[in-house]
Amino acid sequence: MWPARRKFTGVKVERLEIEYDPRTVVDAARRAEATGHTGFWLAETKHDPFLGLSRVVGGDLDLGTAIAVAFARNPMSTAVQANDLHLATGGRFHLGLGSQVEPHITKRFGMPWSKPAARMREFVQALHAIWDAWATGERLRFRGEFYTHTLMTPFFDPGPNPHGRPKVWLAGVGGLMTEVAGEVADGFLCHTFTTERYLREVTLPALAKGRETAGKTLAGLEVSAPSLVATDDREVAGARRQIAFYGSTPAYRKVLDLHGWGALHDELHRMSRRRLWDDMSAAVDDEVLHAFAVVGTPSEVTAELDRRYGDIATRVFKTG
Repeated sequence: MWPARRKFTGVKVERLEIEYDPRTVVDAARRAEATGHTGFWLAETKHDPFLGLSRVVGGDLDLGTAIAVAFARNPMSTAVQANDLHLATGGRFHLGLGSQVEPHITKRFGMPWSKPAARMREFVQALHAIWDAWATGERLRFRGEFYTHTLMTPFFDPGPNPHGRPKVWLAGVGGLMTEVAGEVADGFLCHTFTTERYLREVTLPALAKGRETAGKTLAGLEVSAPSLVATDDREVAGARRQIAFYGSTPAYRKVLDLHGWGALHDELHRMSRRRLWDDMSAAVDDEVLHAFAVVGTPSEVTAELDRRYGDIATRVFKTG
């Protein structure tokens, strides 16, 4: 069972910059802190989130990646980056990871793709093994199907981090990846392309199954709510574009299928293959828009976020 309903006012409200500029990221973080946000997270789209966060380590904000692409990296280099940021922030760094989809991993990053859920489980387990070796001084002995880490000489060992190891958050849509998040992660990042119905009927049961595998309960897992919000016409148009983009991706079709909107995916996918990006948002009608996005005035948005996710979320992102 999920814990008793929380007051949404107690949820941490954090800023997520989807497309940030490394030249202005310091100002963006300052604005986030000045407007009452408790955290500042960067996505990996056009720029590297670790580099951006390294520029804003001062202050009191929690900092995180939402997400960094795990399969474009290896566990060792990721462990080093996360450990450094956790040290520099005084223990305020959160490592948010996602798998991306196969074409991006193989065609954009030129990296291998296979068994994404199993690979992600092992990636996180390898991170923990590396951090634990640094913390304890014990020999690094991690051998898996996808990753092997058995060498750590003193010259490359940063030693114990006084703040412990960073919390690891995983993003997921499919059931298997979501189970892995419940099993090995400290937090779950709901994908933007998530509806309340999908979250309750698919995501939460999968998280619970993963937690059970690890001998844990859902009460110990942090969850960020889906956070596609629109408060004016410009943001509504942006929400339609984002829904159309994600809706065209075969890996996310399952969300539309749950609502009986599989034909919308087919239409959007055909349009994306023809690179009709500017025309796709017209296919997202109001019913679909309101299923994915919270639309209204700021006070209406707050009330609706509370209604949808107040008993689930520990954090909510406001996207920049």
